[in-house]
Amino acid sequence: MQLQVSTSPFNQEQAELLNNLLPGLTVHQKIWLSGYLTASLSVSHPEPSAEPVRDDQPSVQTVSKEITILYGSQTGNAQGLAENAARTLKDKDFQVTVSSMNDYKVNNLKKVENLLIVVSTHGEGDPPDNTISFHEFLHGRRASKLDDLRFSVLALGDSSYEFFCETGKQFDARLEELGGTRLFPRMDCDLDFDEPAAEWLEGVISSISEEQGNTIAPVIEPVAQTADITYSRTNPFKAEVLENINLNGRGSDKETRHVELSLEGSGLTFQPGDSLGVYPKNDSALVDMLLHELNWDPEEMVKVNKQGDLHSFRESLISCFEITVLTKSLLEQAALISGNDDLNALVATGNEAKLKEYREGRDLLDVIRDFGSWGVSAQEFVSILRKMPARLYSIANSLTAYPDEVHLTIGAVRYESHGRERNGVCSILCAERLQPGDSLPVYIQHNQNFKQPVDANTPIIMIGPGTGVAPFRSFIQEREETEASGKTWLFFGDQHFVTDFLYQTEWQKWLETGALTKMDVAFSRDTDEKVYVQNRMLEHSEELFRWLEEGAAIYICGDEKNMAHDVHHTLIEIIEKEGRMRQADAQAYLDDMQQNKRYQRDVY
Repeated sequence: MQLQVSTSPFNQEQAELLNNLLPGLTVHQKIWLSGYLTASLSVSHPEPSAEPVRDDQPSVQTVSKEITILYGSQTGNAQGLAENAARTLKDKDFQVTVSSMNDYKVNNLKKVENLLIVVSTHGEGDPPDNTISFHEFLHGRRASKLDDLRFSVLALGDSSYEFFCETGKQFDARLEELGGTRLFPRMDCDLDFDEPAAEWLEGVISSISEEQGNTIAPVIEPVAQTADITYSRTNPFKAEVLENINLNGRGSDKETRHVELSLEGSGLTFQPGDSLGVYPKNDSALVDMLLHELNWDPEEMVKVNKQGDLHSFRESLISCFEITVLTKSLLEQAALISGNDDLNALVATGNEAKLKEYREGRDLLDVIRDFGSWGVSAQEFVSILRKMPARLYSIANSLTAYPDEVHLTIGAVRYESHGRERNGVCSILCAERLQPGDSLPVYIQHNQNFKQPVDANTPIIMIGPGTGVAPFRSFIQEREETEASGKTWLFFGDQHFVTDFLYQTEWQKWLETGALTKMDVAFSRDTDEKVYVQNRMLEHSEELFRWLEEGAAIYICGDEKNMAHDVHHTLIEIIEKEGRMRQADAQAYLDDMQQNKRYQRDVY
């Protein structure tokens, strides 16, 4: 909306200046400016003494300062953002309730006036595990009309997936359908979510404040004058590599690295079930191949973030930007900048299937070779690249057993696609280029959705083939250190017994000491007919169901698309058979376990 001299208190020159400035401001900048002007006005013109309100004066509408924040989180990011939003709102005198969707009483929703949803998208557009029951209720027939509700959604996702932020989009649409009014437009966040999440929260605060008839200026926190440093996702700790060994035997088709890192001096702590975020670097050989196709000076300095930090073009491609994954957004922006007819045709409406097929198994080097570079400078080229995302790995040790250390179990990813050898960015860094004495930038990703029972007497069943066994190594180490008394049962699988039995001697030791009560293994390539962990579960279905009836908790870690999907259906089959139930009742049995945190998954 353009300011007009005739309808505003500004002269022509002022109106033109404001019309040029305002459209380019971000929400964050607008909110800051609004707060600044309000503050300066109150200093220059103090409020007059309060006077009685006359009957002919219009009453001010009372807007509730109670805010409910519900989160749905698989790895912990959404939960962390929700809890951070709650702290910020409480500091501004809002009354805040924050809860996992799994723990929230859905009947209370019709009483809520201000609702904030923070939710990630899991797998191929699916809601996270701790969101499923709430998601089903809200999208079902029992959901109430919410005409008095004001809401806003912060959606987390990964733009390299087809259904980017799908769960957040579904919540946003459904709340509107039920009669809710948006406090602030939905914000869709990619892997680098910190800045857009902060912008969303300030937009929400500004919207609520406007309804209350006042403006809350953003809090400008002073820089702490302290020697203490807090390491986090945005300020990772450089952890020294202590050990890096191959767990697989000679002749294996796999390479699985056991990496031990030092956390000494970091102050970082974790619990079994948490993950470690690792910021890797791209392979310099791949970067040099990319630079060979481009026309710019590798040593030209480019800005790599909004703060204006500078790196050489080559170093920025190695350390700062993702070059091995193609997102739809990247190709659309590249088409817009380049003007390449073929690339524009590929991203055009109606060619979604072709675009998806092209993105599969290709990287930035393929795009340059197929369509040429874009932009008039190295700076314009990198301006549309996605920041290098951290890789999350399940932590494979107990901090109690190994103070100041964190262990990882990483499978090296190598494959061929479109005539070229391809490598996993972080896994091959660890497999080929990481030596003891080197360092990795890391942070702890706390995950409250994958935790052992509070009661140490509760039996646990762990299902983790391949590198999915990593968190269960930390579980057993912790239980041994704390002398937990509950029974433990591990299902492990891989290709070959001789070469691929990860941590074999440790499991055998724990079986002898009793820290591990029972273990069943499945090695798929050692027999004519492939055998997987779900086959072993079926072989022991009677005993497994008996453990469930005794109150055992089940944990699954590993591949979501295949293994975890198959194990889930195997559990339903076992419950249906051994519990003599209908399939719907068996599903309800498992849903109830999930609701009560007795069925937890760390899947990817």
